[in-house]
Amino acid sequence: ASALARALLGLGATLITGGTENHLMVVDVMKSYGLTGAEAQTRLEAAGIVCNKQVIPDDTLPPMRTSGIRLGTPAATTRGMKESQMQQAALLIDRVLRASATAADARAVLDSVRELIRAYPVPTLI
Repeated sequence: ASALARALLGLGATLITGGTENHLMVVDVMKSYGLTGAEAQTRLEAAGIVCNKQVIPDDTLPPMRTSGIRLGTPAATTRGMKESQMQQAALLIDRVLRASATAADARAVLDSVRELIRAYPVPTLI
């Protein structure tokens, strides 16, 4: 999570706490990308990246729109992803949130997300 937070910060994203001390972080997408949390969530989900819209401190938007998103790393780390994959994830997240929101943009990132997760399949108990 620290690697993802550092990479997002390096790309110009504003993290509410300036980083993370656990597996979660909240990004102010209104300040960073000019998007509501709902818009960012929809764009990221279309590209295969799961997040949740998140109310941030002193948010001027209502809870169903919000100014932030919450990102977590447990699903990625369970697959065995490490720091370099978190840097890749940050680049993909940034690309989606900076994109023009066309279907082609989402498809291109979705292909990259699929390639990344194929390399790190969900572990099985068998």
